[in-house]
Amino acid sequence: MNIARLDHLVLTVADIERTCAFYTRALGMAVVSFGEGRTALRFGQQKINLHAADAIPGLVANTPTPGSGDLCFITEVPLADVVAHLNGCGVPIIAGPGPRAGAIGTIQSVYIRDPDQTLVEISNY
Repeated sequence: MNIARLDHLVLTVADIERTCAFYTRALGMAVVSFGEGRTALRFGQQKINLHAADAIPGLVANTPTPGSGDLCFITEVPLADVVAHLNGCGVPIIAGPGPRAGAIGTIQSVYIRDPDQTLVEISNY
């Protein structure tokens, strides 16, 4: 077996609309609907499926909990521009910019939190 890429991941959230508003405004993701009324955030060739904490579907993680995620996104946008954008959106940067260990080498990262307090890292190689 050879895993090629991540297709999607799932975040359990307290409020899907609030989460969509944050990720579209702060990170430029697109909201998409799929299946029977399900919601996801699309970026590049990946998506984040959203589960509302009060309406968990059948096949999920063992203990889905809002705010338990820790995500790292890679952008080609210079980090100074990312910082300026986040500041303009009123999104507090909780750490960085600074060096971190990425999947294929050293990255420069800033950290923010989404409305559920999921840790979100935005990085450049």
